Amino acid sequence: MSFGDQNNPYGQQQPAQPAQPGYGYPAAPPVQQGYGAGYPAAPMEMPSSVKTGRILVWVIIALQIVFAVYALTQLGEIDKAVEGSGLNSNETEAIADIGKGVVVFFAGFAVVFALLGLFIGLKYTSGGNGVRVCAIVWASFAIVGGLFQLPIGIGTIIAAILLIVFAAKGDSAAWFKRPRV
Repeated sequence: MSFGDQNNPYGQQQPAQPAQPGYGYPAAPPVQQGYGAGYPAAPMEMPSSVKTGRILVWVIIALQIVFAVYALTQLGEIDKAVEGSGLNSNETEAIADIGKGVVVFFAGFAVVFALLGLFIGLKYTSGGNGVRVCAIVWASFAIVGGLFQLPIGIGTIIAAILLIVFAAKGDSAAWFKRPRV
């Protein structure tokens, strides 16, 4: 029985056989085994980029609280600055009230922003991919908010940029998309 051309440079062709793993065949992906019959697999360890991102969330929260306290302690300085302007009492009182309102608004905004960060920070270890996306969006707003909080905002801007970088990495995405029990 002949299996092809005798002058074939690749040798005689062999009859077709069922595919078997080995040379020339891709290896099957490793199967994650559980602890035994019916038990779930061991939990994945949190990557260092996720740990760093979680720390950066807490740093931004702390900076927001520091800014809120600093802004509220500066309310008395507004009265001093307006009194030194030499305007009459009705005008100075209105200007001081507007200035105090702006300061209280930014301080309140910083507290609300810190509370949103608190939620993200607490869900960072157990949350899904939505927590990672929220952290990236929250950090983006922290960059913009940091511009209004100078000089304390410089730290907020730097920490927020780093948070975006660490949350956008592939191993962070894998951590937040991991299967949960």
